[in-house]
Amino acid sequence: MDTLVLSIIVANVLFSYKGFQDRSFMETYKFQIGPILNGQKIRMLSSGFLHVDYMHLGFNMYALYLFSGVVQHSLGGLFFLLVYFGSLFAGNLFSLYYHKNEPYYSAVGASGAVSGIVYSAILIYPDMTLIMFPIPIPLPGYVFGIGYLLYTIYGMKKQLGNIGHSAHLGGAIGGFAITLIGYPSLFFENTLMVVLLAIPIVLVMILQKKGHL
Repeated sequence: MDTLVLSIIVANVLFSYKGFQDRSFMETYKFQIGPILNGQKIRMLSSGFLHVDYMHLGFNMYALYLFSGVVQHSLGGLFFLLVYFGSLFAGNLFSLYYHKNEPYYSAVGASGAVSGIVYSAILIYPDMTLIMFPIPIPLPGYVFGIGYLLYTIYGMKKQLGNIGHSAHLGGAIGGFAITLIGYPSLFFENTLMVVLLAIPIVLVMILQKKGHL
């Protein structure tokens, strides 16, 4: 495993473990609308290193491990970090905007950052084969990516489960945008895939503008 990715995983494990053991620590550093709007901006970063439980932590870190190699190999270590942290902030900014009238809305997890890495990897290598649970059928990466975002949009609209769908969506949008900035040749090398993967993002903008999201 690359040292850079290992360092991020270790930071997530240590920070999350502290949160598991110390409820006040969790409350102080989790994402929560009210405190953030009142000036506690550190939560925009710290919440991305906290998790609800070991399963939540393990799933996010495993996904990071699986997809990080594609991004690092194509964009380099520094740009990988830019995608990771840029997606983390993009996810939290989108959540802040989407839930701005809900002062008690709170969330934790690296899902926004990981969603950005996943979408970045799919954008770079759209023909990779992935499985979208609970359907045990191998799918091309671009189909997985589009399906993932469409489900996320549906989850936001229907408020499905105790999941930060808005952070997932914002993180994926961040990963998409940052990757295209760092790898602009994708526009010409894989124009169709760029357009297909942009469809759910355009859909979000339309729904948001019309007040349907």
